[in-house]
Amino acid sequence: VQLVESGGGSAQAGGPLRLSCAASGYTWNKICMAWFRQAPGKEREGVGSTYTGGGNTYYAVSVKGRFIFSEDIAENTVTVYLQMNSLEPEYAAMYYCAAIEGRACSLSWADARRYNVWGQGTQVTVSS
Repeated sequence: VQLVESGGGSAQAGGPLRLSCAASGYTWNKICMAWFRQAPGKEREGVGSTYTGGGNTYYAVSVKGRFIFSEDIAENTVTVYLQMNSLEPEYAAMYYCAAIEGRACSLSWADARRYNVWGQGTQVTVSS
């Protein structure tokens, strides 16, 4: 079981950026996948989560209406995309993908303890 993030980088404030998280090694394609972020000196916070294959999607209040999940389910890989629009400088952080298989995302999606697999992180920088 492995998560591989990509798509981080630099963007202008107000602009877009898309992150990807590719999950491989899972038995089913029903996975609760979430994005967290952590800026220097700040606590890790949940950005949003989605249940792949059809299910509830949740967003943090700070990004709702700006960030959108989408997914691509292939034979051996499930990829979740996080489209980030209207970026703010305070969105700059290391973004981490997390997942747990076979459990639907719920109102506790932002609790990092729910997830048993984490990616290595991808850096997002937003310039004003």
